[in-house]
Amino acid sequence: MMRTRPLKVALLGCGVVGSEVARIMTTHADDLAARIGAPVELAGVAVRRPDKVRGGIDPSLITTDATALVKRGDIDVVVEVIGGIEPARTLITTAFEHGASVVSANKALLAQDGATLYASAQQHGQDLYYEAAVAGAIPLIRPLRESLAGDKINRVMGIVNGTTNFILDKMDSTGAGYQEALDEATALGYAEADPTADVEGFDAAAKAAILAGIAFHTRVRLDDVYREGMTEVTAADFASAKQMGCTIKLLAICERAADGGSVTARVHPAMIPLSHPLASVREAYNAVFVEAEAAGRLMFYGPGAGGSPTASAVLGDVVAVCRNRLNEATGPGESAYTQLPVSSMGEVVTRYHISLDVADKPGVLAQVATVFAEHGVSIDTVRQQGKDGEASLVVVTHRAPDAALSGTVEALRKLDTVRGVASIMRVEGE
Repeated sequence: MMRTRPLKVALLGCGVVGSEVARIMTTHADDLAARIGAPVELAGVAVRRPDKVRGGIDPSLITTDATALVKRGDIDVVVEVIGGIEPARTLITTAFEHGASVVSANKALLAQDGATLYASAQQHGQDLYYEAAVAGAIPLIRPLRESLAGDKINRVMGIVNGTTNFILDKMDSTGAGYQEALDEATALGYAEADPTADVEGFDAAAKAAILAGIAFHTRVRLDDVYREGMTEVTAADFASAKQMGCTIKLLAICERAADGGSVTARVHPAMIPLSHPLASVREAYNAVFVEAEAAGRLMFYGPGAGGSPTASAVLGDVVAVCRNRLNEATGPGESAYTQLPVSSMGEVVTRYHISLDVADKPGVLAQVATVFAEHGVSIDTVRQQGKDGEASLVVVTHRAPDAALSGTVEALRKLDTVRGVASIMRVEGE
């Protein structure tokens, strides 16, 4: 039997994602009601610019007073898609205090202060769902915190930003430089006018913090995530990668230490073999590779951004939260029982691809090899080309602590025979 009193939803934000949430709620109202067991009603929409025309939304629902909307007391679910830290944090906790559960797409807030939101939700007996915060339409959060709850996850590695993947894919497939590829991404609407959050890795770092926290049942904040952007990646780096049978991706990597005593989370460009499933992820698509003890290797793939894909994830959470309310239950809350420390980047064991400009004369290779040996870093391969007194030396290392590899590079810079370090790239996925 379907309950006749509708569940009421308040929408905070009506931009690209919010307007699509409202549209789907309206056009698919009968289907949503059948799946939930009760009608769902859009009860209010908080916006900053009330005069903007919003097709398909009853103008009487529009308000600029978001606080009053979440305080109404008759709201069952608040959907927050305004982003940023404040006023989003206050609005979400206020919603909990007044008896509403929350569905959010706010990766920045969850990465910075998710513990506060979880605590408030638990205190007031409400749900906090956020599938849309990490990878758009890709079902990822729910599988990690529900489907794999009985397993031990050791590693999560993925492409979680469509803008950067589009840029790197164009550089790889066309030979374009970074700026040229960025200009194309901007023209097609994949990149914002200010792409800093994407290309400098801030967006991916927030998502890495969320993924690490769920995967390893410990609190990982944005400040715990090591971050490097991709603005220094060049066409020459792609040429070197191709010689190794690799491509370059901006990766979010979350790992549990081999002894299980700590975790790491990092975002940086890396070379990965063409044989790795992530290497074939093209255009603005996202993909996340999960390695679990019992389930083995799993990959989640699909569109990671955009109005419709993100709205799909939001509404999936709305359905789940509404079902919980009908059953007078709540879904999973924060799981941070392990309280594992987050190790520094220097403790991460990885590999380096280092390109050096060196003098083309006898003994250079021996000097370079000595520096690696002094820092306890083993060399895997060396490739050297020379002409007219100048030479390039490409060294790929075996796995070593990142601090040792970084120290090696700094020592190489001080050699008289090294004219410059042309590029440094980590190698992953092997």
